[in-house]
Amino acid sequence: MKVTQEKLPASQICLEIEIPAATCQQTYDEVLKNLASTANISGFRKGKVPRKILLQRLGTQRIKAAVLEQLIQNSIQEAIKQESIPALGNYKLNSQLEELVQEYQPGQPLTISASLDVPPEVNLGEYQGLNIKAEEIVYNPSEVDEFLEQRRQAKASLVPVEDRPAQLGDIAFINYDGKYTTETGEPGEAIPNVQGKDFQVELQENKFIEGFVAAIVGMNIEEHKEVTLTFPEDYPQEDLA
Repeated sequence: MKVTQEKLPASQICLEIEIPAATCQQTYDEVLKNLASTANISGFRKGKVPRKILLQRLGTQRIKAAVLEQLIQNSIQEAIKQESIPALGNYKLNSQLEELVQEYQPGQPLTISASLDVPPEVNLGEYQGLNIKAEEIVYNPSEVDEFLEQRRQAKASLVPVEDRPAQLGDIAFINYDGKYTTETGEPGEAIPNVQGKDFQVELQENKFIEGFVAAIVGMNIEEHKEVTLTFPEDYPQEDLA
């Protein structure tokens, strides 16, 4: 059997296989014999159906398709073995089956085309005698301490404190309502979306708007306080800036 190989991209090869006329005829005869032994045709016992009747009842195209299915499968497997091809997975038929059915004639040679996946070729570059220059990293103890402190704070457990006022470093849970200040300095209309209940505040300087944390520091549990604060001009919410 004549086999021509062509390398394709993505670790594939294309096989063009010329199936000898004798193989085409032999496979045709085998398929007809098997069909004759299994076909249920009225008026004939299994295995006793004349070839002419079998061709009439089953149809030439159907029989050709059955022959080609076996012929293609066997020929590709034989080509892989003959050429010692390390095929991966199944093959892909490049030829159109409908065209092969029309082209195929028992007793005449047939050419088919199929593609196969094969292991990729690995070309090693230079990997011996390499020199590597390592960059020295200067260790900064203060950055390590800062990182550890951040992790310590993040993993810390909250412990309720009830015997003293709030102080910097605490976590406070507060309820608050925001109101506009009138021209006389009295609380006026409520500010939309400036309210909170059980709002968690980390009492650290430069948190929230100026004066917010400072107003909470020193407060006791259940204590109420009224403070006047000013939103900065660069506050993200434009109607409050």
